[in-house]
Order: sequence, then structure tokens, then C-alpha cells
Amino acid sequence: MRLLALLPLAVLLSSCGGGYGGSSSSSSSASSGGGSVLRTIPISEKEYSLTPGTVTVAKPGTYAFQISNKGKITHAFTIEASGGRNELEAGDIQPGSQKTVKYTFKAGTSYEMYCPIDGHKAQGMAGTISVGVAAGGGTTTKPEGQTTTSSSPGY
Repeated sequence: MRLLALLPLAVLLSSCGGGYGGSSSSSSSASSGGGSVLRTIPISEKEYSLTPGTVTVAKPGTYAFQISNKGKITHAFTIEASGGRNELEAGDIQPGSQKTVKYTFKAGTSYEMYCPIDGHKAQGMAGTISVGVAAGGGTTTKPEGQTTTSSSPGY
């Protein structure tokens, strides 16, 4: 009898998402790697930009990205290693919502972050993530673990 009472809840939860285009909740998470998170880096999306546009992490490892949709339309978030390997798709992020995703970076690899919704990347919703190399403005995670953000988005 208890199982019958829980069945509607199980059906509701299973219909709420997972994968690309799934959840529309105000906060959820996706992951492409294990390990403890070295730092959480905030990323703001809106028509048609990512802020910051350049992120540098001090060393290889797992980092969390807190993605906030500050725009008026649906956006999404993808991290892709050079050559299209190790792609992470966070899925749709509704206006006013946020998602937290984890990604494990390797040394000697370049990464791109972007909104994969048709046309958004071409309109400026793209940026880079560097591992262990300081570059441009944006968010930099220092060796001490502190994160700084410059006034320039660092495209």
C-alpha cells in the first residue's frame, strides 16, 4: 500500500528532466567528472553574452560552474574540450533560473564554453577556459584558491 502512495511522486520525479532540455527548475546540477570541487565559478548568461567570457583555473581538477540565466529567453551551457572531446551539456536554463555543473579539467587542453541553442554561440555566447595559464580579463582562480573578476569580460 505504501508503494502505491509513492508511485505518483516517482512518476513526477522521473518526468522532470535529466539530459539536454530536461529540467526547468530554478536550480539543478549536471556533472562530467568526479572528485572534490576545487572552486565554484559563477557564469552569467543573457542575450547574447557570457560573463565572464574568459575563465582561467589555476590547476587541473574538478570545478563547479554556477550558471545563471539573467536573460529573457531560454539559454543553455556547454563545456567542450579541444577536438570536441569530453563535452558537458547542462541543458536548458530558463530565464531567472540557475544550474550548477561540475567539470574535470586536464592540463595541456584548451576548452570552450558556449550556449548551444541555435544561433546563440554565433551571436557572442561563447568563451574560453584555460588551465594554469593566466589570460585576459574575466575570472581567474589564483593558486591560493581565491577567485577574482576584472571589470572587462575578457572576450
